[in-house]
Amino acid sequence: MDLLQSSYAPDDASSPEESAAASSPDSSPLRLPSKSAAPTVDDTALALSAAASASRPLDPSLHLVAFNPTADQLWAPILGPQHPHAPISSASGNRNHKLGHVEDAAVLPFLFDEQYNTFHRFGYAADPSGLHIVGDAQPQAAEADTVYNLAPSEHKRRRLLAKEDNQEEPLPPEAKNPASEEWILHNKQSPWAGKKEALTAELTDEQKQYAEAHAAKKAEKEARGEGKEKAEVAVKSTFHGKEERDYQGRSWITPPKDAKATNDHCYIPKRCVHEWVGHTKGVSAIRFFPKYGHLLLSASMDCKIKIWDVLESRTCMRTYMGHSKAVRDISFSNDGTKFLSAGYDRNIQYWDTETGQVISTFSTGKVPYVVKLNPDEDKQHILLAGMSDKKIVQWDMKSGQITQEYDQHLGAVNTITFVDNNRRFVTSSDDKSLRVWEFGIPVVIKYISEPHMHSMPSISLHPNSNWLAAQSLDNQILIYSTKERFQLNKKKRFAGHIVAGYACQVNFSPDGRFVMSGDGEGSCWFWDWKSCRRFKTLKCHNGVCIGCEWHPLETSKVATCGWDGVIKYW
Repeated sequence: MDLLQSSYAPDDASSPEESAAASSPDSSPLRLPSKSAAPTVDDTALALSAAASASRPLDPSLHLVAFNPTADQLWAPILGPQHPHAPISSASGNRNHKLGHVEDAAVLPFLFDEQYNTFHRFGYAADPSGLHIVGDAQPQAAEADTVYNLAPSEHKRRRLLAKEDNQEEPLPPEAKNPASEEWILHNKQSPWAGKKEALTAELTDEQKQYAEAHAAKKAEKEARGEGKEKAEVAVKSTFHGKEERDYQGRSWITPPKDAKATNDHCYIPKRCVHEWVGHTKGVSAIRFFPKYGHLLLSASMDCKIKIWDVLESRTCMRTYMGHSKAVRDISFSNDGTKFLSAGYDRNIQYWDTETGQVISTFSTGKVPYVVKLNPDEDKQHILLAGMSDKKIVQWDMKSGQITQEYDQHLGAVNTITFVDNNRRFVTSSDDKSLRVWEFGIPVVIKYISEPHMHSMPSISLHPNSNWLAAQSLDNQILIYSTKERFQLNKKKRFAGHIVAGYACQVNFSPDGRFVMSGDGEGSCWFWDWKSCRRFKTLKCHNGVCIGCEWHPLETSKVATCGWDGVIKYW
């Protein structure tokens, strides 16, 4: 390193004069003068073009500009002749319409229609760009109305309605509580529901003439008794027996003391022993007097209900007349002293069997298809009715009020059958389903519906209360269990008869050994319960055999009814 330093070190022997001479400018190398290699261009034409474009006016109708105009050019006033009545173009700005510059604006359709119609009707409207009035401002200052303001007559009508509401009788304190029954009786809708308001329009002369002609035609029809349902039929009853009470003072409905079951074993009937003829139209239902069967109640399409003696004279004892249309169903109370009747006149009547008086009448405005009383002795005042509006309605006959509604069905309700010690009941409907309910609870606990199922218009309970026989409209009788699961018994199926389209009644013998049913050809069929084998077929009626009942005491006798108006005793 020392050698390198010594080799590059300046020579100490050189004198200061020599170093000064080496650093003088005269001793540096000579430099040449710089020159530009770009050619000389004449920019006179470019300057003239820029000056021309700056002085050229901008056409406002152009959509494309080939140069970059300045701000002064863009906002300069339009040159040229002006319309004598047009506003100054500089004040109105650039136009995109012959009447000015149109801009997009968001306006509610209701407000636009309101101001549009108000301007065409009253001559003024609100300026959407400010708080000014467009058009004639004098009427607006006097009235300040739009076309949507209510007319004075409507204001007067509403004031009168409010005054009438204030003049209503004060309600009891209980009726102000929405959770009480009094509130339900006095209110048809929630107190928070607003009242419907509607504008009243006056009728034109043509409409008035039409209304008067229609009213005159309606009055003429009512005078002839047409176009309107018959008024309520006067309830009356006719007794046909010899005397209503015997020498001991006993009523004619009192069962004989010697009436008792002679044999617990039932037999198939063989021949007809009696015919009851009295109805002028088809008989729709028959019911034996409970436990004893010494009387037979029948309902007919001739609007009448008759009760017949079975054991002695076998004549009609009393006729009950209270329905204005055909009677659909009847049902005895447990002791037989009262019975229910349901008619196509949409009324349910509760009759006294002995006197023939109507104790009470119930109606919802719909046709009742089936009526039943709760079989419990302490609940004989509770009525259940299957209606045509898909509901099962429950009444308390003591108060006459509806206490419950079961509304899960999708079709008219056809049958009501109590099971499980009357704690539950099974209903069938036109919706091709069976539903099981807890009594008093409007919730289905079991829903039975299959794609292959048909409607079941008749259901009967087996004497041992463990099975249900359901008449299916696909010409078979199906058996369901009444236990918890309500399963179909696939091993028991009764078929062979033709019932498609008819609500033929299915029933059991008192000992449960036989199943019987009418059919659409007028026959009554008997099957063995255990083997499901057909025992016998009786040709009973000329038309449909709609009903059949087994006598509760005379174990080998059966009553049938049909659409030929005849009741036969076999």
